Amino acid sequence: MSSNTVNSSSPAGTHPLNDFFQQIAELDTERQAATVAGIPALIRLADVAERDSGQANTVRSFLLGLYNGYRFPFNLTRLRGLDKALFDDCIAVLTLDARATAQEVHQYLEDGADRFERWAVGGVL
Repeated sequence: MSSNTVNSSSPAGTHPLNDFFQQIAELDTERQAATVAGIPALIRLADVAERDSGQANTVRSFLLGLYNGYRFPFNLTRLRGLDKALFDDCIAVLTLDARATAQEVHQYLEDGADRFERWAVGGVL
């Protein structure tokens, strides 16, 4: 038997091609979960970012950091000051941005680029 032939007596999943397809399926599941949790969290955070409060400022800065981290550096220790729901939403949006990678974070929102640029110059509502 040649080295390229699949051994039918090998346990399922031990062939490199099976492992590859399993990894692709797991990544797809992870992307779907990140999208399902992340988009609603982003919408909630964008609404908070429109407010005028300390937590809103942190949320705005966090979102701007995802939008353009070079232009808007964000110190992650600021997340410690958020209440649990906002913190959890930030983590969900970070996961969306890191794992789903379907589009830039601002593109998930209607008029997202305009909103983010308004936040960048200090504008709320």
